[in-house]
Amino acid sequence: MMKFIIFCLVFLLSATSTFAFGQSKKRPNIIVFLVDDMGWQDSSEPFWTEITSLNRKYHTPNMERLAKEGAKFTNAYANPVCTPTRVSMLSGMTAAHHGVTNWTSPAPNNNTDALDKQFGAASWNYNGMSPVPNIPHTFHATPFPKILKDAGYFTVHVGKAHWGSAGTPGANPYNMGFMVNISGHAAGHPQNYLGQENYGNLPGKASWQAVPDLEEYYGRDTFLTEALTLEAIKALEQPIKEGKPFYLNMAHYAVHVPLQADKRFYQKYIDTGLGESEAMYASLLEGMDKSLGDLMDYLQEKGIADNTIVIFMSDNGGLSLSPPRGGSPHSQNSPLRAGKGSVYEGGIREPMLVKWPGVAKAGSVVNQYVMIEDFFPSILEMASVPSTEIVQSIDGKSFVPYLKNPNLSDSTRALIWHSPNKWTTDDGPGINYKSAIRKGDWKLIYNMRDTSFELYNLKNDIQESHNLAVHYSDKVKELGQLLSDKLRKWRAPMPINKTSGQPVPMPDRYD
Repeated sequence: MMKFIIFCLVFLLSATSTFAFGQSKKRPNIIVFLVDDMGWQDSSEPFWTEITSLNRKYHTPNMERLAKEGAKFTNAYANPVCTPTRVSMLSGMTAAHHGVTNWTSPAPNNNTDALDKQFGAASWNYNGMSPVPNIPHTFHATPFPKILKDAGYFTVHVGKAHWGSAGTPGANPYNMGFMVNISGHAAGHPQNYLGQENYGNLPGKASWQAVPDLEEYYGRDTFLTEALTLEAIKALEQPIKEGKPFYLNMAHYAVHVPLQADKRFYQKYIDTGLGESEAMYASLLEGMDKSLGDLMDYLQEKGIADNTIVIFMSDNGGLSLSPPRGGSPHSQNSPLRAGKGSVYEGGIREPMLVKWPGVAKAGSVVNQYVMIEDFFPSILEMASVPSTEIVQSIDGKSFVPYLKNPNLSDSTRALIWHSPNKWTTDDGPGINYKSAIRKGDWKLIYNMRDTSFELYNLKNDIQESHNLAVHYSDKVKELGQLLSDKLRKWRAPMPINKTSGQPVPMPDRYD
């Protein structure tokens, strides 16, 4: 009898240890909640040291909730426009390296650069990213969702994809490692946000931008943001039921133009005195925020919130062209200068939040600067999946150490932005034919039109209003050399001077 009791005790202890080990080794679910064209100030959660009038203008309670439950990054960066950011995220490479330096057209083999009198087009990869080699005008890389899928993750994409032009492998999320795709295709914005308008899929009226896959909601009063959220929740039912870890790429089309009113929130902003366009913009933001809250509530209901990482990010700075925005041009991201398309802070600095229960301290703040290509190594580290058998070299660095210790800092790292393109017909502040580098508190901007420099100390001048280039020539030389070395190493595309027929000189070789 005693032997039997001892055997039962040993068995129970062994089973308990095995269960505990299994629980400790259980891989986390991961959600990247990616917003389109959302600025650093487009939130009631402040990402600066001060609460501003813009923070008071908007209502994003679920971003506030996520910030209280996780870590807030105050110096998170993307690229000035969308496709370069999305390719950097999936490939782990900076835009100057992968060569997708402007937004890709949904139509294949279509260079989206506007015509220019001074420059001919740079040789950039205008068909986007490709998971297979030898596709013309693409960059070949291994997307991290494929790595997660191969490691046993259930991978889901919902919303905007915009990694490559139609007819190329990168346009299709299934080719990028996703097992489920809802509404992701080659286009970069929705034709319409309204279910009554079939999200653009009306007979004889549909364009490249008509949003696919949402026939269930046609003719209904269901805003696009809500429809995508409902479909994302449906898609997660299977992996949760089967006990599989999942990766959800929740990539909203909001808040990209066309500005349309989300009627659930629009009137409240009109009642506060906002003009029509700004009220529509604010309603798009709050609808996006509700989606975030709905997903977080769903995780709680399913009992998996404590094993799910939620990462919030935007793909570029807030739109500041007016119209379609209201107010004075390039004022919508104050105190940051300019907006979408610009290498000034308003075009590249983003709201970023990370909730990782048990790892990221609730309510913590990370001031270290990070970049969108850091998502690749960070997510693989979170999933305990090695980045083996990839075809590209990785520029990103994991931000996991800053989640574990938000007081860590690294002022030796250099971040680089490269826009050798003409994004808009008219040049604007920091827009068209610019490169930039940040190292520590210093940021250098190289203007390709006249090979001039701007130098700013972001710690003292977040508004980039005091050009210090003439006062710190050694710093200009140091950063210009570092920028040039990187651009040469990566064979970064440069525009062609129509007069000389030569590429624009590198920052260390100017007249």
